Amino acid sequence: MNTFEQNLKEGVVGEGAIANWLVSKGWAILPAYEKVVDDKKGPRLITAERRYVSPDMLSIKADKAIWVEAKHKTAFSWHRNTRRWVTGIDLCHYTDYCAIGDLTQWPVWILFLHKGGHAKDSPTESPMGLFGNDLSYLRKHENHRHANWGKSGMVYWALEELKGLATLSEMEDARCAKMNRGAT
Repeated sequence: MNTFEQNLKEGVVGEGAIANWLVSKGWAILPAYEKVVDDKKGPRLITAERRYVSPDMLSIKADKAIWVEAKHKTAFSWHRNTRRWVTGIDLCHYTDYCAIGDLTQWPVWILFLHKGGHAKDSPTESPMGLFGNDLSYLRKHENHRHANWGKSGMVYWALEELKGLATLSEMEDARCAKMNRGAT
């Protein structure tokens, strides 16, 4: 089982890869994930009423702004009941992301970078690449929820409800473009 530090390191790699891809598509990125992590908590949006778990970054392009939550995973899970590939996030975080979208009126996108691989009890190799969708769509298209995973349970979406945004090769091209720009 991975430690918090191992999961954090892998998550930061995924967030960076997704940020690089967004930049390659013309977005400017304001990362919310770059903070001292000694408290083992992710970024927060603080209002007069409460603190919300914040998506990882605010992406800006011309007159648009979107929140982006970046998830880095090995494989989709195979949901036996619906016989579909699914991926998901912590239910408590999902609830906060929905509230942040409502509060700020900026779309919230959940992006999943899947490396591929063989998921437990799956019939074949898991799909790989960058997948995602706007939370306003995903709120209406949940595959299922499960109370036994995550701190507060999990919410899952089927692969069919996610847009295929980039292949792993295109993600690597974005990383190389960053290196060619001399960014660190």
